[in-house]
Amino acid sequence: MLKKRIIACMDIQNGQVVKGINFVDIQRAGDPITLAKRYVVEGVDELVFLDITATIENRKTLIGLVNEIASQINIPFTVGGGISTKEQAIELVRSGADKVSVNSAVIKRPELVSEIAQALGSQCAVVAIDTKYEDGEWWVYSAGGRIKTDLKTVEWAREVERLGAGEILLTSMNNDGTKDGFALDITAEVAKEVNIPVIASGGAGAIEHFTQVFTQTQATGALAASIFHYAEVGIPELKQALKTNNISVR
Repeated sequence: MLKKRIIACMDIQNGQVVKGINFVDIQRAGDPITLAKRYVVEGVDELVFLDITATIENRKTLIGLVNEIASQINIPFTVGGGISTKEQAIELVRSGADKVSVNSAVIKRPELVSEIAQALGSQCAVVAIDTKYEDGEWWVYSAGGRIKTDLKTVEWAREVERLGAGEILLTSMNNDGTKDGFALDITAEVAKEVNIPVIASGGAGAIEHFTQVFTQTQATGALAASIFHYAEVGIPELKQALKTNNISVR
């Protein structure tokens, strides 16, 4: 069985780590270099860096900061935010990213997934899907959760896999920052429909939420931000609890 991954996410705005609730009410949460180094020591399996305003501000991801973080850590490092070309993805990997995460640009131009996968390998091409439950359906949102699309989440997940994505980062906007638990229904549905790894994101607030997402869905990774930033849940304790529940972790 694939070992489950515990993933810490750093949302970056103006060079600082921030965290919001339901994608709004953004608060500062710390220094990215300090946090990244702490996560390595604590035993996080992977780190995700999302430059959350790069797309709206129509600029590239903060290459210098990516380079600095990559030089300080020795765990898989995924970078996203404002990536709209294959060349930008290649530049980020050269700067130290192991994987690149694309979202809004792929909604506008789906072939970007294939271009990145062909240039860097599908294992480098992560598609982030921000989804919101409205009117009895899970819809895909773009531009950092600001724009509703006409894409249905499960169909879009199948499509990005077909295009060559190696992984899906699935964030429930309804659950984001609430600490009430992951969106088990849509996570289970997406993970069942695709044959690539799915990372559950949005809503982690306690150890049992990780246990639930790993036992009730086929997600291979679970991502959290604020509970790790503020040490509300310790990584070693979390991993020990998962092992106690017979969940295989790294």
